[in-house]
Amino acid sequence: MQETLKNHGRLLLLDDDAPLRNRLARAMETRGFTVVTAESVAEGIAVAKQEPPAYAVLDMRLADGSGLDVVATLRAAREDARIILLTSYGNIATAVSAVKAGAIDYLPKPADADTIAAALLNTANMLPPPPENPMPADRVRWEHIQRVYEQCGRNVSETARRLKMHRRTLQRILNKYAPPG
Repeated sequence: MQETLKNHGRLLLLDDDAPLRNRLARAMETRGFTVVTAESVAEGIAVAKQEPPAYAVLDMRLADGSGLDVVATLRAAREDARIILLTSYGNIATAVSAVKAGAIDYLPKPADADTIAAALLNTANMLPPPPENPMPADRVRWEHIQRVYEQCGRNVSETARRLKMHRRTLQRILNKYAPPG
């Protein structure tokens, strides 16, 4: 998949992990991007305002905030910017937040340069190929229940009411170990 020597345009690479940022910047340059790096939300916003890039790869969690904070600035400066969020802390809720904020994709770390370039350059709006090892349905259900439980302040009765299930059934589910996945 490695496309080389094409001028794809300016790419903002925002990550507070310097070795990863530098390695990914070199890899993306070999794929034809003009890379500008930043290590904080403040730097990312400054780059987005000065000369808005056509592409952006943003880390979700940074020392001074979230990559989501930069998405709005990028969208305001350049509507056609193709933005991808990377994170080590992936879950469904943050993926939905990223897409609603204006990102075109949400990739878990570690993501290789070929995967990132393919996501940035995929203009056909096609669905990505199915994952090699998708999460089993039991695990997805368990994680959803855990997320609602945490959002309800670990209150079993409130969680059961919101999930429309009997409190004792929920207690049995919560006392079990997470299914493999």
